[in-house]
Amino acid sequence: MELKELSLDEGAGIETYVEIEEAARLVDAPWWPSTSLGRQRLLMQHGWDGEPGRHFLLLRDDGTAVGCAALHTTEYDNLDASFVEIVVHPDHRRRGHGTEAMRLLGEQSKAVGRTKMGWYGWEGPQTEGFAASLGEKVKSVAVCRRQLLQELEPGLADRLYDEARAHADGYALERIVVPSPEELLPELAEATAAINDAPLDDIDVEDEVFSPERVRAYERTQLLLGFRVYRIIARHVATGEIAGLSVVTVDGEAPTEGHQHDTSVVGAHRGHRLGQLLKADMMRWLAEVEPQLEQVDTFNAESNAHMVAVNERLSYRVMSREPQYQTLL
Repeated sequence: MELKELSLDEGAGIETYVEIEEAARLVDAPWWPSTSLGRQRLLMQHGWDGEPGRHFLLLRDDGTAVGCAALHTTEYDNLDASFVEIVVHPDHRRRGHGTEAMRLLGEQSKAVGRTKMGWYGWEGPQTEGFAASLGEKVKSVAVCRRQLLQELEPGLADRLYDEARAHADGYALERIVVPSPEELLPELAEATAAINDAPLDDIDVEDEVFSPERVRAYERTQLLLGFRVYRIIARHVATGEIAGLSVVTVDGEAPTEGHQHDTSVVGAHRGHRLGQLLKADMMRWLAEVEPQLEQVDTFNAESNAHMVAVNERLSYRVMSREPQYQTLL
């Protein structure tokens, strides 16, 4: 087997990559949004926050593409870690292709100084059987939940907002259509770092490092990918500090689909229901500016009891689990 690295000028190869991902999506998670060819090209060019990964086709010796893969690293933090994605076409599973891809991606990771490799997959035999064949144990479980806006109890957002507001005296909310003002970036970077307090269970990683430049790169990249980005911050009136924030994107290619990104509250300001306040106000705002929106997806660690409870109050329902693994190289 060969890992054939793709470049942006290999149109046919990128098309094959998307076709393999789509075939796997229809089997593993048909409810999950598909990725268009144009979006995949942009992801290959820009990554998630301006650090593009490397993308490969998994080729058999006869040249048949049986899967695709991606290798991601960051230079902001966790310089000893890589993150990989492996997708084997459903017609070619359980034949050792994924195992060989893991070996080859491990070699690529070690070549750039990485000593541990994170990976995940949707819950099901395709992931759990693969992990068992490698002798790997689950390190954490992420859960994807979806909020179906047309099925919400009338007035839910206002009720939950008012309920949280009663506990949040001394805090003011500010709505920001991204890109955020330049002068706000240092504060946003500091507040964004509160996401490091979310549970990681047995995954061995360092805290993520956020700078104003990284926040701007994230915002710029999401816009380049074709998403509309909405940010709400909670400001502590007495000190002027940003106490918490929440970000949701709406897909410009599929404007009925939204995605919850970070929601985090700074440690010194917890206990005032700011998470619920931020998320409820985001619901109210999106109802005004994105009335066509039908669903919002969010991920949390299964062990993140506090945020899970907030999301359940907001009527998010479980769609699937995502076992997460970490392989030492």
